[in-house]
Amino acid sequence: MSYRKTLKLICGFAGGSAVLVFAAAAADSRGYFGEQRGGEAAGRWSRLAVLRAAQPAWTPASHTPASTGHAWDFNWDKRDPSALTNGKKTTATPATEDPSSEQDNSKPKATRNILLIRHSQYNLSGTMDKERILTPLGREQAEFTGQRLAALGLKYDVMIHSSMARATETANIISKHLSGLGVELVSCDLLREGAPIEPVPPVTHWKPDAVQYHEDGARIEAAFRRYIHRADPKQKEDSYEIIVCHANVIRYFVCRALQFPPEGWLRMGLNNGSITWLTIRPSGRVALRTLGDAGFMPPDKLTRT
Repeated sequence: MSYRKTLKLICGFAGGSAVLVFAAAAADSRGYFGEQRGGEAAGRWSRLAVLRAAQPAWTPASHTPASTGHAWDFNWDKRDPSALTNGKKTTATPATEDPSSEQDNSKPKATRNILLIRHSQYNLSGTMDKERILTPLGREQAEFTGQRLAALGLKYDVMIHSSMARATETANIISKHLSGLGVELVSCDLLREGAPIEPVPPVTHWKPDAVQYHEDGARIEAAFRRYIHRADPKQKEDSYEIIVCHANVIRYFVCRALQFPPEGWLRMGLNNGSITWLTIRPSGRVALRTLGDAGFMPPDKLTRT
């Protein structure tokens, strides 16, 4: 049997043990299958037997993903109108009124789109926040991000940014590309970088102390509750909001919004100037449209510092 035919046979049995498959190929090349002229059929079946033995037994029970058993919490933001009406328990209404009218009026009707932008590359050698300004490459990255946001053609309602220097500078550069839209710039201390929660699995290169987790975690969770939630019932149209902040904050927000274990935030990576897009439906459903999208930048402009 030729080498090319052996490879084709191997490729036809994807998912098995690579060690056994290649051992079968090596054995065939040395004539260990005992193929003789006139014994083509016997040799072929002998090879198939070895290759099939390399495949694990397949049953639906052994390959069907198992559910974790955790149902989606539709009241994750404490704004589910079926549970609360205007933040209070529903009260009896007069007999002349529709008993469901109060609840209907409290139901959100619009979708919120939240675009989380990681700040651009900055000066890592700065000892104080005011010294950690964007590098020349970082300013280029912010320009690319601004151009991308403008090209999407969305009607942005507001741009909220962390009060740290690198996030503020990134937001200011982006805003120049959205100047015709009248996007309001708002600074927020809650969005500053920090240690949201001790990551699992732990890492050796970054170990904040317990006090930092305690303080930063409460602040970043407060930022999540302020900005990541379904629309107010009074909001009539879908909204598009930009938040310029930091990698740790964004990754924690994503885990919390998707109801993933928040301690898994460090398992994700985000490029500087990248766009992460969350969509929150009136029902409380959340979708992640993009995570760390930076495909609009040239490859030589990508960084993660």
